[in-house]
Amino acid sequence: MKSGIAQELQIRHEPIGIVFTDDKPEAARQFQEGKWGCTMFMLAAALKGETVVFDQNTCGCQGGGTGLGFGNQYTVFPGGQECFKYFLSTGNEQWEEGRAAGEKVKPFMRPDAYNHFMHGERYKKSPELVGKFIENLPITTVPTEFVVLKPLKEIDEAKEDLRVVSFFGNMDQISALTVLANYGRENNENVVFPFAAGCQSIGIYPYREAERPEPRAVLGLNDISARVYLKRILKDDVMSFAMPLSLFKEMESNLEESFIGGDTWEQLKSLGGK
Repeated sequence: MKSGIAQELQIRHEPIGIVFTDDKPEAARQFQEGKWGCTMFMLAAALKGETVVFDQNTCGCQGGGTGLGFGNQYTVFPGGQECFKYFLSTGNEQWEEGRAAGEKVKPFMRPDAYNHFMHGERYKKSPELVGKFIENLPITTVPTEFVVLKPLKEIDEAKEDLRVVSFFGNMDQISALTVLANYGRENNENVVFPFAAGCQSIGIYPYREAERPEPRAVLGLNDISARVYLKRILKDDVMSFAMPLSLFKEMESNLEESFIGGDTWEQLKSLGGK
């Protein structure tokens, strides 16, 4: 499946499609069961042309499992969901059960991960607010055994259940995508930018948008942990722009008559990198 948008906007990275399937793709990259890994590692592999696959037992981490649609994986975080609340906020050294959980997991954690577990990532002000963060996530369970990420050009829509298309571009390209998402709409708020893990911005948030009569695009990668992992691999500064398939088709159909051939966009392209 090709994207005229990616071509016209000269987006460096091939758009990524999320496919639901009960058939595991051959030769797909996959995390080992029970082994930690950030979804961004696999996303980077997909951006470089590989097919990657996840199931409930090979999500890499609890945030990734939740973000890709395998239910609330925070309940199986080391020490349970309560420890996750302290991990994302003030740290598990703050309470007795957290300290005990830290002693149990220390031998199995990298030093930096253990430091975050005990002292907190400080992404939310309090454990109670992390609880509200979880409550507000559009947690869902996908209807298939596997979730696959692969380059859009490798997807046959007639044979595969394509649910989400994600672009990864610089701010000029993100601006153009925002214009396209709003181009044919009566209102001006057709792109949302939720505070979320990087995987949640390309997974459960656009999954939820697919249920709306007029689905919106989801701007993502405001997760600074995800940005660290992705930047190290891609050596590139990008944001994600994910959308349900129906919005992708709407934007593609509007491309030719839009600003894309105008002088303003040409001027902006010519200023790239200057």
